[in-house]
Amino acid sequence: MKEIVVVSGKGGAGKSTITASLAYFLNHNDVLVDADVDAADLHILMKPDIETEKDFYSGLEFVIDNDVCTNCDECRQKCEYNAINVIDGRYLIDGIACEGCGFCSYVCSVEAISSSEKLTGKKYISNTRFGFKMVHAKLNVAEENSGKLVAEVKKNARELAEKQNSEIILVDGPPGVGCSTISALSNADIALLVVESTVSGLHDIKRCMVLLQHFKSKICVIINKFGLNPDIDCEILNYFEDKEVEMLGKVDYSLNVVDSLKRCMVLPEYAELYKKVFAEIFDGLKKM
Repeated sequence: MKEIVVVSGKGGAGKSTITASLAYFLNHNDVLVDADVDAADLHILMKPDIETEKDFYSGLEFVIDNDVCTNCDECRQKCEYNAINVIDGRYLIDGIACEGCGFCSYVCSVEAISSSEKLTGKKYISNTRFGFKMVHAKLNVAEENSGKLVAEVKKNARELAEKQNSEIILVDGPPGVGCSTISALSNADIALLVVESTVSGLHDIKRCMVLLQHFKSKICVIINKFGLNPDIDCEILNYFEDKEVEMLGKVDYSLNVVDSLKRCMVLPEYAELYKKVFAEIFDGLKKM
């Protein structure tokens, strides 16, 4: 069983489009993962039917019992995040502004502030329209700990893959180089970099390469929007040649990609040309 994680260094590079197109070639017992829990979008193209749904709890949620509160104002004054408000004489904690540090409960002399586990998202296992299963999740608005949720999603995916004797776990990783991306890359066999033909695309994929130095994953790359900026294309090719990173393929800049997404179709089912391009890329991944 091999785990392939697709990352991009930045948003908008086409990472999810590439992942969905590669998923077209997965076997029925393989597993697809959407680890971009902050902005999950693979479900748009995969059209999954949810099989199981579970709550995800992370951190603590604090509430003030105004029947016990003496209105001493100590908690509001000591809160570093200005998360405690007084409305109509009642002390209330703003759930979005609150960082969950718990200092308010520490300074409350009458123990009017209590805590409980915070519901911050949902985890799913679904059946896709292509026949394989998809493990995905959604973090609630303004919630944190996406790295922890990514770790749980990957754990669920690996357990499912072992149960099904899967050959491949294909992971759509988060953009950037933050906590959630680090979590997605953990224990990956192959890191597939998607770099777009722009100045920012090249800049951010270089940051991603620095991050990957801390992992043991094999690295390969795809250029997306190839031909959009020929000078940048040359820089990208030279950069990865110098790094001795295998170039698996190029996806030309085309409005056909936009049209396929508008139709909610993955590229290999949209046109035979893309089926050939991504079949070669997928075969290259399997050989790695």
